[in-house]
Amino acid sequence: MPTVAIPTVTNRLAGSGTIVANILGVFFKPYGGSEEATAGQLTFGGTDPALHTTGITYAFVTNRAPASNYWGIDQSITYGGAPILANAVGIVDSGHNLIALATEAFQLYQAATGAQRDPMTGLLVITVNQYIVMQNLNFHIDGVTFALTPNAQIWPRVLNYRIGGQYGSMYLVVRDIGTQVGQGDYDIINGYVFMQRFYTVFDTANSRVGFAQTQFTAANTN
Repeated sequence: MPTVAIPTVTNRLAGSGTIVANILGVFFKPYGGSEEATAGQLTFGGTDPALHTTGITYAFVTNRAPASNYWGIDQSITYGGAPILANAVGIVDSGHNLIALATEAFQLYQAATGAQRDPMTGLLVITVNQYIVMQNLNFHIDGVTFALTPNAQIWPRVLNYRIGGQYGSMYLVVRDIGTQVGQGDYDIINGYVFMQRFYTVFDTANSRVGFAQTQFTAANTN
């Protein structure tokens, strides 16, 4: 059966001339202190400068297959100053709630945080004392560091009940991707929780992905 390519919404809009550029700007706001609808905004055909506080850093889509078939970009990760994953490829995917790392990298992260697996949720869980000494989880992309603060690394506590968790517990939003480094299609998933902290631009015309800080990048909302 022949493969049929189905154009995306932005492809259709750009092809029809409805938007001037095949670009999608994506903004998500993290959850606040109470359960409420998370605000977000899609900008078709460009970006909205009012939604980010720094310039946009762009990284070209990787040439490493099969990640090159997605919004895959080359990146490295450190926790504080400790290497977690070097010279890796990851995909940017708002359809994935969490951040996923190849197994070895996940194990390094777990050891660095001192977290334990929670049998009820399947996520890593930490104590308050461990949270106090947590370091930033740094994504190094095209020479720029995008740091997830300790607060950005925990699941919104007000929503613990939605994942079968205990009230007040601190669950980490980093999970095991399930394959060894270099053995899967990609080693990192920059999921929804990452995009809640960084304005994201999908630039189809130039085959690149962009990130910028927002007013919520370092917010203590979780």
